Amino acid sequence: MAVRRIGIVGGGIVGVALAHRIAAMGRDVDVTVLEKEPALAQHQTGRNSGVVHAGLYYVPGSLKARLCRRGVELLRAFCAGHGLAYDECGKVVVALDDGELGRLGAIHERALANGVPGVRMVGREELAELEPHVQGIAALHSPHTAVVDFGEVTRRLAADAAAHGTEIRTGVPVRRITQDAGGVAVEADGDRLAFDQLVICGGLHTDRLARLAGHEGDPRVVPFRGEYYELAPDRRGLVNGLVYPVPDPRYPFLGVHLTRRVDGGVLVGPNAVLALAREGYRWADLRLGDLTETLAWPGFRRMAARHWRTGVREVVGSLSRRAFCDAARRYVPELRPADLLRARSGVRAQAVARDGTLVDDFRVSRQGRVVAIRNAPSPAATSSMAIAEHITGLLFEGGPA
Repeated sequence: MAVRRIGIVGGGIVGVALAHRIAAMGRDVDVTVLEKEPALAQHQTGRNSGVVHAGLYYVPGSLKARLCRRGVELLRAFCAGHGLAYDECGKVVVALDDGELGRLGAIHERALANGVPGVRMVGREELAELEPHVQGIAALHSPHTAVVDFGEVTRRLAADAAAHGTEIRTGVPVRRITQDAGGVAVEADGDRLAFDQLVICGGLHTDRLARLAGHEGDPRVVPFRGEYYELAPDRRGLVNGLVYPVPDPRYPFLGVHLTRRVDGGVLVGPNAVLALAREGYRWADLRLGDLTETLAWPGFRRMAARHWRTGVREVVGSLSRRAFCDAARRYVPELRPADLLRARSGVRAQAVARDGTLVDDFRVSRQGRVVAIRNAPSPAATSSMAIAEHITGLLFEGGPA
């Protein structure tokens, strides 16, 4: 049998997990991963909070719900099998008043429908036992929500894939993609590579890469920067696990929360402000081409018209440590601005449809020999190994995208 050549564009955890999955199948397949950065996991994978989401929020039956729950199982087993840290520190989603209780109850119902283990409502007294420094009238407790180092997981997945023959090439930006009945041609850093099938897992640039391959232009990526602080070392004892607000159902962002990491640190954040570049990790990171493309997209303008007030609040939190602290202090009253030390930031590749809708579910499209993951925000890292299963089914079994 002829060896099938599969290319994967993107060296974040989703692309590398897919390479790992295909390589482990033992088929007559050559797999090549193309990553434009000099190392893997440099953007969304290496700059997130490290939370292994249990599946509390997602619409039952959606790709997010199904692949998140399956992804947790696969990720936990992979970490156990490779000696990687996987800390089930638990999570509380905290209601501050009666107005949030109804939304919290709806999240509880979704969590139960999604099969999240051990999840239950707790009252004020039990919340105080779980998180003595957290205030709230009730909370949803998810005892098996965990944290990992997704960058480390990615590197281990890559090492295993390489041991099975996968070629992982870094520092090779993709410039052009063409396809015909005979295959897919990719021009990357001066080389012309030939594949039978190509999968685009390009994160912040996935819409551009998809358009190169002939996919439609809707949706487009709009980059949102999430900024973090971390608690000073002597204040880390203020939280035991993960402390989250009740999210606003109008937005895919979860709001400022407190997250214990596998290294013992505690992150506070993120907010969500429009990034001025696809890889705009600071206000100073401005790329006029990226910003012009964002502002020209009708979906962005429609979204901004609906949600500008929220955008203004997020900008205030970005520019003022005191305002950022105030958002977190609603849950941990003992926090002071001096407790917050500036930490890393990340940029979320949020797909926005032409009508201004923030695309919520994972979205995959297929055009000829090219499959593109068009929307893979949180919980994509949690779901990465399950997303790999799903994409492998498209490649080898011809299932619907």
